[in-house]
Amino acid sequence: MSNTNSPRTIIVTGGGSGIGFAVAEAFLDRGDNVVLNGRTESKLRYAAQKLGHADRIAIAPGDITQTETGQRLVDIAVEHFGRLDILFNNAGIFEAKPFTDYSADEIDGYLGYLRGAFLATQAAVQQMRKDGGGGVIINNTTILALNGVKEIPSSAPIAAKGGLNAITKSLAIELAPDNIRVNAVAPGIVPTPLYGELNDEQHKALHAMQPLGRYGQVSDIADAVLYLADASWVTGVILPVDGGVAAGGDGKASVTA
Repeated sequence: MSNTNSPRTIIVTGGGSGIGFAVAEAFLDRGDNVVLNGRTESKLRYAAQKLGHADRIAIAPGDITQTETGQRLVDIAVEHFGRLDILFNNAGIFEAKPFTDYSADEIDGYLGYLRGAFLATQAAVQQMRKDGGGGVIINNTTILALNGVKEIPSSAPIAAKGGLNAITKSLAIELAPDNIRVNAVAPGIVPTPLYGELNDEQHKALHAMQPLGRYGQVSDIADAVLYLADASWVTGVILPVDGGVAAGGDGKASVTA
């Protein structure tokens, strides 16, 4: 959907690669402004160079799990572009393993991203209220927080993503009077750098798990984020973008996409 109004300003956490990069690219292609966040400055600069649109992109290196990072992202958005319209809480980590294999430090690491999204959202909401005119919060969670998949045991990351789902529902009601909409996108399997290098057999296995016959692309998630950014009468939604997994299909009777 094209943006026919004045450019909006979007913060994308974890924007150096994968889904975050694709979402940043989609907003830039619409003529919007993007504040691109990630932990590694060199990686962010490389991503920004690939994205182009130097006048409409600002990089904001920083670990979102650190207390001060969320507010700093908002400050950079206002400094460069004058206001904040959309926050996409995308940063996260993921490793599938049996429940009893997660260490206490690993659990703390996952919950740190939930805390970071919470604090970044607090800062964003305060700025959106100051700017007036409402705003949009979009959280990147996972279909695994809605439907367990036996092939992907991942209780620790799901604990954090499930918390984001709960926050999404609660904030949608709390912030509705401010015209701040809060939604989440819940991707299915979308191979990104988090998955590491996959061999041919692994690719085939992931495709076969999907009722629609293929795993997702980062562009599928970017399309959903654009929809939620523009859907002015949609709030409190956790939108599965998963090739049909949430519908209960087993992926055996798949079609070629």
